[in-house]
Amino acid sequence: MIPLFATNPMARSLSVVIIAIVALGLPFVVPNYYILQATMVLIYAVALLGLNILTGYNGQISLGHGAFYGIGAYATCILILQTGMPYWATVPIAGAICLVGGFLFGIPALRLEGLYLALATFALAIALPQILKHPALKKWTGGFEGLSIGSVPIPRSVPLNSDQWLYLFCLIIAAVMFLIAWNLLRGRSGRAIIAIRENPTAATSMGINAAFYKSATFGVSAMFAGVAGSLGALTAQFVSPDSFTFFLSITFFVGVVVGGIATFWGALFGAIFVQFVPNVADHISKAAPWAVYGVTLIGCMFLMPTGIVGLYRKMRDTLCSKHALVPLKDKLAPIARVSKSLND
Repeated sequence: MIPLFATNPMARSLSVVIIAIVALGLPFVVPNYYILQATMVLIYAVALLGLNILTGYNGQISLGHGAFYGIGAYATCILILQTGMPYWATVPIAGAICLVGGFLFGIPALRLEGLYLALATFALAIALPQILKHPALKKWTGGFEGLSIGSVPIPRSVPLNSDQWLYLFCLIIAAVMFLIAWNLLRGRSGRAIIAIRENPTAATSMGINAAFYKSATFGVSAMFAGVAGSLGALTAQFVSPDSFTFFLSITFFVGVVVGGIATFWGALFGAIFVQFVPNVADHISKAAPWAVYGVTLIGCMFLMPTGIVGLYRKMRDTLCSKHALVPLKDKLAPIARVSKSLND
């Protein structure tokens, strides 16, 4: 059996170790521009993972996670500028703010299902930029001009440039968030979240508090988006209301679908798609880059209806079945020879 396509725990652990080694060594072998691109992939992966927990595993459709991403970004900038708080301390606070905000938003959203919930979250994504531009909040949000912060300081004892240090910082945060999601989905809460998606009535009859878990899932998902937004603000060193339009929420949703709904690693593949495909489309056609992007997206949905992870699983299962047949054939060969000799 090919190790890359093995499904046993040891092979999966080996794959994770290989990915970790590649991720840690990446900033030391590529130019700074590509380090920045890789940093944005990690940031988007965190946001997409949170949205996948909500949409893929719990069945709630959200088109407003760009708003929580923006709230996390603004929370970090405001804390740094207004209180002088260290940049690393703003990340968990931004996540906590979005956790509470998402949980509170999820309570009234309990009355909504499917497309109606999607429209409610879409309204949130449309409203946020206008709220940030309101004159009453200009002291905090900077109004139309937005807010600027300095670059992330590098510890004196660390022989890295700013791009390398920021990448490793985001890598650590992303690893922690992926670990949190992994433990959440594998535990009792994860089973309850998935049960609600499959059949809310049956889940309720089994004693699962569907209202609480749906609101809590919305809050956890928003927390992931807020952490990603905080890291995005530290990377861009600037935030403005026009950076968090509804198009960002649509982009997140596209990334989840392309990566693979209800798949853990789909967030990473979706983040790669979101980060690089628009740039590639722009290089292909300066006149109509979004047309190229749209054609690419249609092609992905036609060729990979279950996402990139779904295609990978299909290829893995096919190759594993082919390799599994070889030992079986070898084992049956002596029996076939004996049977043939008896018939002769």
